[in-house]
Amino acid sequence: MQISLKPGERLFLNGAVIRVDRRVTVELMNDVAFLLESHVLQVEDTTTPLRQLYFVVQMMLIEPHRQAQAQRLFREQLAALVVSFSTESMIAALTQIGELVDGGRYFDALRAIRRLFLIEETILGCDAPRAA
Repeated sequence: MQISLKPGERLFLNGAVIRVDRRVTVELMNDVAFLLESHVLQVEDTTTPLRQLYFVVQMMLIEPHRQAQAQRLFREQLAALVVSFSTESMIAALTQIGELVDGGRYFDALRAIRRLFLIEETILGCDAPRAA
């Protein structure tokens, strides 16, 4: 997998933060846990339940030494969300996200959660900030 970074952009890679000083393309030759800076949600942007869930999964990638604690919090939040939504499609999506996290596929889980942000905004009728 190749990742292109702009000058000053950061990449979170297996718990390490890497910042580049010029445009660069990085080729990941094996499976690693990574997160692009553009996908990082700041704590002040965790204004909805799904954004809070995203933040917890994000922490599993950024701070792997706190993964067990984040896993517990993820399970609690996921259980609360599953009982909060009434649509079968949302419950199925949340169940799939739980399976992705159980399988250690955090990046895929983040991508799945981001796809639900717009649905959540519609349900809540709010103008929450959009994640990248």
